Amino acid sequence: MRHAMIMAGGSGTRLWPVSRDGQPKQLIEFIPDESGKNRSLLEIAAGRLEGLVDAENRLICTGERYREQIREVLPQFGDAQILGEPAPRDTVNAVGFTAAVLAKQDPDAVFAVLTADHLIEPNKTFQDRLRLGFELVEEDPSRLVTFSIKPTYPATGFGYVERGAPIDTLPTCRGDNNVQLAFAVSKFVEKPPLHMAQAYVESGLFGWNSGMFVFKAQTVLDCLERFKPESFEGLVKIQSAWGTAEQDAVLAEVYPTLPKTSVDYAIMEPASADSKVRVCMVEMDVKWLDVGSWPSFFETLKADSSGNRATGAGHAEFENSRGVSVFNSESDHTVALVGCEGLVVVHTPEATLVMPEEKAQELKALWEKLRPGQK
Repeated sequence: MRHAMIMAGGSGTRLWPVSRDGQPKQLIEFIPDESGKNRSLLEIAAGRLEGLVDAENRLICTGERYREQIREVLPQFGDAQILGEPAPRDTVNAVGFTAAVLAKQDPDAVFAVLTADHLIEPNKTFQDRLRLGFELVEEDPSRLVTFSIKPTYPATGFGYVERGAPIDTLPTCRGDNNVQLAFAVSKFVEKPPLHMAQAYVESGLFGWNSGMFVFKAQTVLDCLERFKPESFEGLVKIQSAWGTAEQDAVLAEVYPTLPKTSVDYAIMEPASADSKVRVCMVEMDVKWLDVGSWPSFFETLKADSSGNRATGAGHAEFENSRGVSVFNSESDHTVALVGCEGLVVVHTPEATLVMPEEKAQELKALWEKLRPGQK
């Protein structure tokens, strides 16, 4: 049976000060829809699953402390559909946790791993490619399917995946105009330096690693047993207790001890060199925006003739300024800029951030220096 899990455990440090300790980025209502209403990234991600996976087979893996907030925003997700992590342990354990639960409930479970960080259009193409991912795994449960995005610039903050031999075992492996969509994976490269990223883009053989996957649940557990036994041992304990009176106690005891690492490092990279599994990719020809930083968020807004952008309940005024982006959450507050260029300004009642756009990656380091009450 087909399932889907949305990973929604990130803290959103690069969207501070709007994203804060008790208000992670995936729950901030700051993305306007067609009607002008602001929605959260998690709401948008959940909406992408309509018509793709049955409602009862949709899961969210998130921090346990966000459970009630998510239930309020997305009441269609019952308690059993929210997998609450007692502590953040990176993506491989979110995926492994989901696989352990699903494999116990449904030995034939195939599940998509999706993100709550991205804007993806058009939704029809997204769903068509996900269906192909499901079909590839259903045809051969040893397959691990990832989704590749055509790069629009040599990004150094994303991972890359190299296209290998084409897969033609299904009619849907080719899309419109007979375009090849499914391939074996030659290799993964995590966040390369600029000169390598430029070479990858120019080669035409590499795509951005989207962080989305389709797996059979039991295959994930088999891979963890081979490649990450420390996580596997803990997850098996959680699986054994799941659905019993000991479920919450075992989860709280074991989960925080699991070693932190990404699913790419722990599973996808070693699996690509292992003959027992087949790492595949589906090219997802969509508009894909990772809303993980302020510059990427402002890309969702229309700029004026000087390249300035502004949003939020408050007002922004620009004089002789270019390429400035402002988020002002206070309706009775004005942010005014004179003679400025390339700045990001974010104002909330609790804090104000001012930084050059090109320094956005340094915001995480600043966040780590803040006192607990400032985060």
